[in-house]
Amino acid sequence: MKVLLAIDESEPSEAATRAVLARGPGTEVRILHVVEPAGILIPSLLSGAEMGMWKPAELDALREARLRKADALVRRAADTLKKGGLEVVAAVEEGDPRALILDIAADWHPDVIVVGSHGRTGLDRFLLGSVSEAVARHAPCSVEIARVHE
Repeated sequence: MKVLLAIDESEPSEAATRAVLARGPGTEVRILHVVEPAGILIPSLLSGAEMGMWKPAELDALREARLRKADALVRRAADTLKKGGLEVVAAVEEGDPRALILDIAADWHPDVIVVGSHGRTGLDRFLLGSVSEAVARHAPCSVEIARVHE
């Protein structure tokens, strides 16, 4: 079985990783973490005046720090899954998470995509979007959405 596991730094992603681990040995897993470019995130967080305070070197340093953190995240998930006997390939990509997850699924043809859901509602969902919902609506295969129960 081929599984595309899309993760971020959240508890729902940890739940998604555990769900994939439960599939057991022989499962082929592709772990994906998508880093949104700083140019996308910073304007949404800052006013125009604050934007002017960021120098290109600072944006580059921010990008590099985020990529290092993402690499560590996918390595931890890969180690966990490998210890469970799963075949794992891990990748960090930059861009829009929704689009990249769907593009990789279209190219790689997994049997299932596993993602976590933050369970955002209202304004948060409108502003931040729902990656899991977009993937579930447009994926070329089955989608499993892991949630954390409180």
